[in-house]
Amino acid sequence: MKRSGNASDKGILHAEAGRRKFTLERFEPSPDQAFFVEWYWHVRWDLRGQAPYSQEILSYPSVNLVFEREGLRVYTGVYGVPRATYVRRLHGEGEALGIKFRPGGFYPFWKRPVSLLTGRNIPGGELFGALAGRTERRMFALGSAEEMAELAESFLREFKPERDAQAELAARMTEAAASDRSIRKVEELAERYGLSVRALQRLFGRYVGVSPKWVIRRYRLQEAAQLAESGTVPDWARLASELGYYDQAHFIKDFKSLLGKTPQEHLKELQRRKSSQS
Repeated sequence: MKRSGNASDKGILHAEAGRRKFTLERFEPSPDQAFFVEWYWHVRWDLRGQAPYSQEILSYPSVNLVFEREGLRVYTGVYGVPRATYVRRLHGEGEALGIKFRPGGFYPFWKRPVSLLTGRNIPGGELFGALAGRTERRMFALGSAEEMAELAESFLREFKPERDAQAELAARMTEAAASDRSIRKVEELAERYGLSVRALQRLFGRYVGVSPKWVIRRYRLQEAAQLAESGTVPDWARLASELGYYDQAHFIKDFKSLLGKTPQEHLKELQRRKSSQS
């Protein structure tokens, strides 16, 4: 299985500090699963004798299926799109193998509105039956992250999901919102794809799990957070305009509601952390 060349830390807050606490590897899906899966990810940590570490993640609009082990405790869960910043507290020793589904990619397995999963964590056995438990038991007897990713992919193949044209449309629209800064409003995204705003909202609720407005804003805030992580001190007013905000005040309000601090406060916290580690 090929390691993913996409090594971006976008969405991982305080990524430099995190790299001192855990290792992260990503693997690309095989061609037959690439419609459904963006990548497989593996995290391993060993904090025995150290204080627990809380990793904040500015999540993507993706469902994740995660096989996780902390010490002797194992668990498999389906994580819907978090409504706010997701925090994972690491302590002791453990690892996790996750399947990050493409936006729309989980629907063929679930076949219900993905919005029903938003903000929720459901035990894997409730959605995937006994096979989830059998796979979990095999998962942590394996010796490498690559073998774990291959087992996860074999697990998915057992369900023989069918490609869904509407799921593919939702994925393309989500990817456009991520990559094209000129898309600033829901109306612009709807017009580009020839849909009414209401139809677009229904599509996202069914296949992505969050609204198109949420998706556009989340990607723009990820860009802002990544700039701060890089050590760049942006012109916040100009950046707010480039990201499609009516004014700087609205941008700061959104940033603070998500991260709990203003952009400037976030930048200062990053600088303090770097100073303390140097």
